[in-house]
Amino acid sequence: PSWILPPLLLLLLALGPTAPCSPPQPNATHFVCTEPTLSTFPAGLPPTTLAVSVEFTALATLLPTALAGLARLQELHLSSNRLTTLPEALLRSVPTLRVLDLTDNLLDNLPAGIFAATSHLQHLVLRGNRLRALQPTWFRHLPRLQWLDLAANALTEVPPMIFHPLSSLRSLDLSHNRLATLALGTLAGLRVLERLDLEGNQLGTLLPAVFAPVPALRLLFLQDNKLQALPTGIFVPLRHLRVLDLAGNWLQALELPPGATLDLDISRNPWACECPLLVLLRQAAPRLTASHNTLCASPAHRQGQEVAAVSRAGDTGC
Repeated sequence: PSWILPPLLLLLLALGPTAPCSPPQPNATHFVCTEPTLSTFPAGLPPTTLAVSVEFTALATLLPTALAGLARLQELHLSSNRLTTLPEALLRSVPTLRVLDLTDNLLDNLPAGIFAATSHLQHLVLRGNRLRALQPTWFRHLPRLQWLDLAANALTEVPPMIFHPLSSLRSLDLSHNRLATLALGTLAGLRVLERLDLEGNQLGTLLPAVFAPVPALRLLFLQDNKLQALPTGIFVPLRHLRVLDLAGNWLQALELPPGATLDLDISRNPWACECPLLVLLRQAAPRLTASHNTLCASPAHRQGQEVAAVSRAGDTGC
């Protein structure tokens, strides 16, 4: 009925225009905003705030004082915005920060001292940005960091010793970058590292001792690189390795770590199904995943056969 319209209009006028993602109630501990039109970081968050999530917005810049007054903040999620840079002083007012997620922004660099005041940080996610180089100063004050995600950037190298201060790091993701090699000392200091992801780079060779600094490694992902050969004994230091993914390379011969049963993906490689490979697989007996796509490329009479089936056969002469 037409008589309902004026009261509704009066109500809307009384409320006035609402800003996207208004601040929460006093004493609130969590704040979430996913308003696509938001372009300014929300002000007025209460000092009780423990977690802030401002994601999938039009946010392109942050003031150095954006987090002022949030001394208790423990989690800051800023993924899927349009951030191109961060002010160096941004995190100085949040000394207890434990989680920082900057996934899928437009960052091509970070200030040298951006993490100087965040010694409690445990999870740092920089995935899906435009970083072309890593600065040693970023990692000098992060002794408690356990999870570092640098995937899907434009990194062409990792400076030796850069991760050495990260004595608590357990997971390192460098996948989907442009790494052609790993310098000796790239993994130095990472004595408790358990997961290393190097998938989707351009690695053509690996140095024999590259994994020596990470004896606690349990999961290693090297799929979809350009590896043509593995140095003899490269995996010997990895006695705790349980998952090894070498799929999608150019390998003809295999190296395996010592120790217990291994989940192994060696599919999409041109394997030479001759005695060294067949005997190694028979003795180590790894659990082969994607065995239907793990085929012999040579010799000619075994071309196209499944590697697992050939290694189990009793008529190989090995």
